[in-house]
Amino acid sequence: MRLKHLTTLASVLALAACTVGPNYAPPATPASAAGPFVTANRPAIQPSAPVEGNWWRLYDDPVLDGLVADALAHNTDVRVAVARLAKARAALREVKVDRLPEVDIGASATRGRDEINPKVENSLDVGLDVAYEVDLFGRVRRNVEAARGDVTAAQYDADAVRVAIVAETARAYADAASAAERLAVATQIVALLDKSLKLTTRRVEVGMTTRLDTARIASLMHQRQAEIPAIAAERDSALFRLAMLTGRAPADLPPSAGARNLALRLSHPIPVGDGAQLLARRPDVRAAERRLAAATARIGVATADLYPRITLGGSVGSTAGSIGNLFNPLNFVLGPLISWAFTDRARARARIAGAEAGTQEALASFDGTILRSLQETETALSAYGHALERREALKSARDEAAVAARITRAQQREGQVDSLALLDAERTYAEQEAELTDMDGRVVATQIDLFRALGGGWG
Repeated sequence: MRLKHLTTLASVLALAACTVGPNYAPPATPASAAGPFVTANRPAIQPSAPVEGNWWRLYDDPVLDGLVADALAHNTDVRVAVARLAKARAALREVKVDRLPEVDIGASATRGRDEINPKVENSLDVGLDVAYEVDLFGRVRRNVEAARGDVTAAQYDADAVRVAIVAETARAYADAASAAERLAVATQIVALLDKSLKLTTRRVEVGMTTRLDTARIASLMHQRQAEIPAIAAERDSALFRLAMLTGRAPADLPPSAGARNLALRLSHPIPVGDGAQLLARRPDVRAAERRLAAATARIGVATADLYPRITLGGSVGSTAGSIGNLFNPLNFVLGPLISWAFTDRARARARIAGAEAGTQEALASFDGTILRSLQETETALSAYGHALERREALKSARDEAAVAARITRAQQREGQVDSLALLDAERTYAEQEAELTDMDGRVVATQIDLFRALGGGWG
């Protein structure tokens, strides 16, 4: 009868159970944050199209695709983030155990005698203890809710790391390719200046010009030569970064990673979507929202300490001198246990205040993450748009220099100008080409910044 009464009591308590603390509701997104981007009205941008998931494939470079896959599989930062996610999942499993009965089994055996009774006696003890917390005020439920929020936040944190690693891998690969192209152009300029210097030296020897002209050309040539080691060092640095990002030592980076000698280029406009799609996609925003949900649940955990904690328990055991008599007789105890720190309510209310402050902190962090995501995206859009404008102007200057070089070449064939004038025109064209090549690398950098701000996919 006692077990039946205990079961009835547990059912009544379960029906009467309530969950204290506020129920979480996601904060509303401001209308201005969900609308179109301010700086999205540019020819190279598709404001209404959704963001490409695997955005790096827009560059149509199989080597880059392979390097990104390597980075996602072997990068150490990704491995750290995955380990933290596994740790959060283990903590959730631990919290979920509180919803199950706690069972302890004990057994002991002794043999001995005392001074009064010299006879040797055996003693066997076996016991089973069962305890189950009736989650009357939702302490366990809120704890599980908070732990689930932590797990989801850790998942989005891992996604944010993947977004960053993909972007940095593409950036390192692009930097190496751009540096290789700049290196080729710089070498071409030095070769032209050296040719110009030799021609001018011959003109000095026959009295057609002065030593001042050779000094000026030689100075310019040495300046350009000094730029080559710096560009080569930039390329090496990019390749070393690429090795680290893909989980390799520099010596293990495959030769294909440094084979490209042209800057990455997109053949069509970048899809960017709008603010609502951005906030739904960026993992840092989603992680901040889940942390807010977890912090809200912890208010309920702290509030539950204001109320009694009820545990249904039972104990079954036996003591005997031999195994045959171990369960004869069998002793058992059943009953509820109520613990209530009634006199320590000030401490409980302090914990509630701390949990409420933690929720306000999480809310402020969530709001800040939204604002930062919008600021980063708008900044990246603006930088990309202005970089394209600058590249267009430099391309026009390069094209005009090419026309001037072509005209000078024709004039030189007809004897209207000398070879030095032709070399000067070709040098000017080469320098314009170098500046345009450098700008191509900057355009790719702004593209990658934009893709990262948009929170594109990773696999």
